[in-house]
Amino acid sequence: MTVLATTVLAAALPLAAQTPALTPHQRLAREIYRELIEINTADSTGSVTPAAEAMAARFRAAGFPAEDVRIVVRDGAPADGNLIVRYRGRGAGKPILLLAHLDVVAALRSDWSLDPFVLTEQDGYFYGRGTADDKAMAAIFVANLLRARAEGWVPERDLVLALTADEENGGDNGVGWLVKEHRDLLDAELAINEGGGGALRDGKHWYLSVQAAEKLYADFSLTVTDRGGHSSQPRPDNAIVRLSEGVARLGKHAFPVRLNAVTRAYFTEMARLEEPATAAAMRALLRDERDAAAARKLSATPRLNATLRTTCTPTQLSGGHAPNALPQLATATVNCRIAPGEKVEQVQAALGRIVADTAIHIALLPADEPSPPPEPSALVPAVMGPIGEVTREMFGAGVPVVPFMSTGATDGRFLRSAGIPTYGVSGLFGDPNDVRSHGRDERMLVRSFYEGLEFLDRLVRRVAGGETAS
Repeated sequence: MTVLATTVLAAALPLAAQTPALTPHQRLAREIYRELIEINTADSTGSVTPAAEAMAARFRAAGFPAEDVRIVVRDGAPADGNLIVRYRGRGAGKPILLLAHLDVVAALRSDWSLDPFVLTEQDGYFYGRGTADDKAMAAIFVANLLRARAEGWVPERDLVLALTADEENGGDNGVGWLVKEHRDLLDAELAINEGGGGALRDGKHWYLSVQAAEKLYADFSLTVTDRGGHSSQPRPDNAIVRLSEGVARLGKHAFPVRLNAVTRAYFTEMARLEEPATAAAMRALLRDERDAAAARKLSATPRLNATLRTTCTPTQLSGGHAPNALPQLATATVNCRIAPGEKVEQVQAALGRIVADTAIHIALLPADEPSPPPEPSALVPAVMGPIGEVTREMFGAGVPVVPFMSTGATDGRFLRSAGIPTYGVSGLFGDPNDVRSHGRDERMLVRSFYEGLEFLDRLVRRVAGGETAS
């Protein structure tokens, strides 16, 4: 799943500018994009396996050896097929992994102005569930590898394409499971994944983000039990009241600022782009993480607050069994997004101190999350250099590359935890105030899709090395 929208607008063109005639490669990419959008891969109502099979058929038809095109399905999860394709190179080093997920969040036709499972091109946009999260990258990777093979391009190292299931549900049958049970299929020097993209300001390319870190997801239950009784004789130890008071204390709490190499690089770059007061607060916090005034200034913006620290917030609440009875049970679910460098156990202990009531029992809810918690991927020149080069070539020298930590989650967390550095970068720009992933009328600017197609082709070839066979 991706918080940053993935749409792009050429600086010199109006929003609904007519798309020029497509090249053969662009037509192929659009055809693959349409095919993927129109296969319902929703996590609750569809199946990923038909989409994996459709892409596998394209690779086999293009001449990829059968042993290099594999659909891997976990026993008991026939709808969650994962496609792994190996593009053979000269073997000069470990492979580069290209990762995109095929599953999408459910969408109801009645909620949309268009059919979410039909790719509709309208007013300069592609509409459909998954147009941004994450079938654009999947279609782009497929189209680019098919073109590379047709051209006879031979990379210095193998490329491994993984189009996976279950990203939206936590990885039980997708990357999390593959890393545990089929590590050899995914093992790589580094991975290119979703999670980053570009931001637009006033319709112009503003900056390109590279996701090199993300938070760890954890849900906790907060529970109060009581003997109950008749509501006509209330007591001060009411389970709902005690739980509510603890949750209220949590709602007022801010975890300490905790920066890492990626968020430091992010604030350093953003301080050059933001308005003066915000930029000054960023610089102040970089000088001293304990600067309370700077932290308050940035924390007023939810996106920046989530970048500064671990966050925990109540998301579900229930209690009582009858309107005329004192509650015997009250429960709340608290969702935490844990900053790199902190452990789940530390956060659970902190929750106990914050709610400050021994009657509130705190338990970690089961989840298939990576262990140990993933550390940020190093911002190495071998990756950041090519990203910067292609960004300047395509979008101009004035568009900076900004390291970024996702406040949400992608499958990159499983790879980082397994020791595979992962970088979320797409070359797809979007309006940060028009994020529609997971929502109604998900869309991507048409021009964005084709620019991303070119960006990722250049980037992958540059990172992997290689040349066209004579």
